[in-house]
Amino acid sequence: MATKEATKEFAVIKTGGKQYLVSEGDTLKIEKLAGEHKIGDSVVFDEVLLVDDGSDTTIGTPFIKGAKVTAEISKISRAKKVVVIKYKAKSNYFKKRGHRQPFFEVKITKLA
Repeated sequence: MATKEATKEFAVIKTGGKQYLVSEGDTLKIEKLAGEHKIGDSVVFDEVLLVDDGSDTTIGTPFIKGAKVTAEISKISRAKKVVVIKYKAKSNYFKKRGHRQPFFEVKITKLA
């Protein structure tokens, strides 16, 4: 017996050097995109590696021509601070740096 989850359409996209498994309505955090963006903007991911509509699977070599995933930016922020400490004993060497990685939170609106 097939469940709703098994027949749900999904895609694998590539952005920011990472790959994400997405379907309509999903929310995910991605690396910050180049250019000027604000909350509510629409973003199109055209590097689609795989599409599955429940009955047919299409695999790209490496990308599927004409396939697009549309998303809407719901949040622009920076992650929690990561503290990096470099220390060498007995040599008066100590460096402390902090880093906050910027990210976009996007909601997938359409698979095409």
